[in-house]
Amino acid sequence: MRCDLVLTGAPVLGADGFHRHGLALSEGCIAGTQAQAQPRGQRVDLRGFLILPGIVDLHGDGFERHLAPRRAVVRDLAVGLAALDAELAANGITTAVLAQLYSWEGGMRGPEFARRLLQALATGGDSLGTSLRVQLRLETHMLENYADFETLVARFAVPYVVFNDHLPHRALAQGKTPPRLVGQALKGGRSPEAHLRLMQQLHGFSPQVPAAAGALARRLAAQGVLLGSHDDSTAQQRAQWRAHGLRIAEFPTTQAAAAEARSGGDAIVLGAPNVMRGGSHTGNVAAAELIRQGLCDALVSDYHYPS
Repeated sequence: MRCDLVLTGAPVLGADGFHRHGLALSEGCIAGTQAQAQPRGQRVDLRGFLILPGIVDLHGDGFERHLAPRRAVVRDLAVGLAALDAELAANGITTAVLAQLYSWEGGMRGPEFARRLLQALATGGDSLGTSLRVQLRLETHMLENYADFETLVARFAVPYVVFNDHLPHRALAQGKTPPRLVGQALKGGRSPEAHLRLMQQLHGFSPQVPAAAGALARRLAAQGVLLGSHDDSTAQQRAQWRAHGLRIAEFPTTQAAAAEARSGGDAIVLGAPNVMRGGSHTGNVAAAELIRQGLCDALVSDYHYPS
């Protein structure tokens, strides 16, 4: 059934800045200004508000708390996605990219949960008010899972893949117990001993990773998948990923990595919570400083949608 609305009384942010000509909506689409509205359109007085475009959020993992309100308590994903849908809309986000890890960490960040999330979105995503997309974040040292990962990307037509490496390599190379081992193991449903053995095994694959990850990236790019890297720390690292077709730099941790991304024409994505906090909570370069230097193309919610 056709339902026309005319939004009046509020400034409207358009391509050329704010105007006060109202906004006419027809069948879910913008139909013009108030003056162009059909007489039968229902008028809604929005004095005191602003009418803004919906936000496109290119990276957010705040959805984890909706899908599992407590550790290891993963309820019906459809219920969790409905709660997520409401929070996104309340914060003005109309298109959200869910940054789902495909990681050795296990639990909600493991391969099986990634598969469950993709299936839930394929089954019920169209019923939500916001548009939800998925970015799969592959841990580069999971060489034995590459074939399964490629199959998953193809099966669900995943449009966006980011390469991560969250292994605590320094501690593992020194034979030390990595920080936060026990808590991370419990989240992944493993004993600390089993979790440490897995990390040590994956760390041992390090010499094979550059060639294997590069070959995987080229195969994904050939399928039209958008590719990015996460937490680049050096200019050399960013240049190497660019050579493999990864043209998006998510959260570069140093000014040098961000500058290399800019010089190579890559897109730079930074976290809005970093800006709100006034700096990185892990001691990396401040997003606000990179923005002042022109080293940012998009801000994203990261772990906090209201940001």
